[in-house]
Parts: sequence; C-alpha cells; structure tokens
Amino acid sequence: MKSLLAAFFVVFVYLQSRLWIGEGSIANLVQLQGEIETQRAENARLQERNRLLAAEVLALKTNKDAIEERARTDLGMIKKGETFFMVLQPSTAKKSL
Repeated sequence: MKSLLAAFFVVFVYLQSRLWIGEGSIANLVQLQGEIETQRAENARLQERNRLLAAEVLALKTNKDAIEERARTDLGMIKKGETFFMVLQPSTAKKSL
C-alpha cells in the first residue's frame, strides 16, 4: 500500500511540475499571450503604415499636384522661371577668437 501511495505521489508531483514549470505550463501560456498581444499591436501599426503608403501611392498615380509637391520637397526641384532662395539660420554657437 505504501508503494502505491508513493507511486501516486510521484505521479502527482510530476503532473504538478508540468502544470507550473516548463513548456506548456501556465507561466508559459501567460508569456505566449503577452507575445501575441505585442505582435497584434505591431501588426496594427504596420497595417496603418501600409494604409498610408497605399494612399500616397494612389495620390501620386492620380494627382499631378502630389507629384509636384514630392519633387519639390524630396528632390529640391523648381519650375522653369522660378527663382530658388535658400535662407540659412544664423549659427547659435559663438565663434571664439
């Protein structure tokens, strides 16, 4: 009878260890759920970024003004007949003599 009780105790301890420690445990489950939430937030951020990029691509395909704006801001281009003025801010660092 004592050996049967000892065997049940060993099995019980083994099952409890599987429940609380290691792969498939409750702690592991909580960790994986946290990782899933982090990945969902990252996916939502990337979907919003993709939506904005798709809107920008559509604007560039259909709107001449969007192309002109992009050429001016990103490439520094100007139209024929325009004069380009570059205004520099004065340096805040004092020069030593």
